[in-house]
Amino acid sequence: MAGAHTLNETERQVSTLLRGMKIDFKAMAVVSNLFRASSAVRKHLEREVLSKHSLSWTGFVVLWVVWVWVEIETREIAEEVGTSKATLTGVLKTLERERLITKRQSKSDRRLVLVTLTAQGKKLMERIFPEFNKEEVYLASSLRPNDRKVTADGLRTITLHAEGGSTSSPGQRKRSTKQRTRKKIQKR
Repeated sequence: MAGAHTLNETERQVSTLLRGMKIDFKAMAVVSNLFRASSAVRKHLEREVLSKHSLSWTGFVVLWVVWVWVEIETREIAEEVGTSKATLTGVLKTLERERLITKRQSKSDRRLVLVTLTAQGKKLMERIFPEFNKEEVYLASSLRPNDRKVTADGLRTITLHAEGGSTSSPGQRKRSTKQRTRKKIQKR
């Protein structure tokens, strides 16, 4: 259920509302189902995994990004997570208070704040991610094994297209500002 109405009820209502309009219903179905799936998956993972560790979705994604990149600037975290710097500030304060991350000023540019996981933060991610992945396996099991790759590839293509990148050859995309900045950080 996507809200107060079932998925079928919502689809019937929208079909009736838009009848007669020149609408690409297949494209609309792709995007609306992508949104619905994303919301449902997020709620499922919050309920089944994250709430047990007193983590919000955004808190977990911040920890994930920092875990992956080891040390990363706050503005890059905000971009990766898809949140404002103001929202990120509150999340980082919470994670810092819980002793899961540390922040420090860059030595080369004091305006930049770099974030890393603490030992406790690393242990949490090493403990929580297998639980998270078990739920990913559960959710993906609704697809036939062959459809999992097709679905993942299709979603990746939509993501690249929405971000303005090439969908034909991801390896040929120009390096983004994010990638150039990450190289600078690695030199520090």
